Amino acid sequence: MTFTLSDNAYGTDSADAKNAMYNDLRPQLQGLLHGETDLIANTANFSSLVFNTMPGLNWAGFYFLKGDELVLGPFQGKPACIRIKKGRGVCGTTVVEGKAIVVPDVHAFPGHIACDVNSRSELVVPVRGPDGAIVGVFDLDSPLPNRFDQTDADGIEALVKLLEATLA
Repeated sequence: MTFTLSDNAYGTDSADAKNAMYNDLRPQLQGLLHGETDLIANTANFSSLVFNTMPGLNWAGFYFLKGDELVLGPFQGKPACIRIKKGRGVCGTTVVEGKAIVVPDVHAFPGHIACDVNSRSELVVPVRGPDGAIVGVFDLDSPLPNRFDQTDADGIEALVKLLEATLA
């Protein structure tokens, strides 16, 4: 199988530009996931696609819930924290709250875990298994303050739903 990433240049300054990017990402991700059920393969390709398409990222990847902590999964970017306790940092808080969290300024988030000191903003989306229980999170970091907004949360949640369908 060959795969070519879109050469479109996406902006981060308008909902229209972001929606265009997510509309392009959706069929690309569907192509990568089609017929594949392996969690590692699918989350590795998911991370790579998002990291190499979305502007302004310095990290994109998964953490999987094992007991009371999140354990690092496939990602793109610098080496990361390996284990995060449920309820700690943005990732652990996402598991407890059960919803996407957009953090415009990580320095203002109580208990933020700085795996990369260059990160300034973050978006974390829960990943759910077939029974609806949270099995992990997809985490995006950016060196840009205010990089993520609700348009991004909605766009990434839609992509995560495509991944969740492969977990059934």
